[in-house]
Amino acid sequence: MPAFEHHVFVCQNSRPAGAPRRSCTADGTSPVLASLQQKVREAGLGAKVRINKAGCLNQCEHGPVMVVYPEAVWYGNVSPDDAAEIVASHLVGGKPVERLRIADDCLNNPHCPHCG
Repeated sequence: MPAFEHHVFVCQNSRPAGAPRRSCTADGTSPVLASLQQKVREAGLGAKVRINKAGCLNQCEHGPVMVVYPEAVWYGNVSPDDAAEIVASHLVGGKPVERLRIADDCLNNPHCPHCG
């Protein structure tokens, strides 16, 4: 079997209430992950795209977050409703969804100027 064309990691991290940083999930499960998996199956991409659970990706201020490889495109504030657009535009069409991308100057920056 050939290598996957895309490998997607979706943060599943959960923090206790009152933690100083945001969580990507409330309970360690992600409706974003489930929605992406469903949309990938519906698009017939099961042999080309791998969707994986990930622990903390350390981009908490932008959560829920995910990253798509090999392009290393980081997405933030992703909702389950965004899955269809990510699959169609990025995973099928090769064009990242710009409105969801985390700006390069915000990666690994807890004081990103784009975060409120």
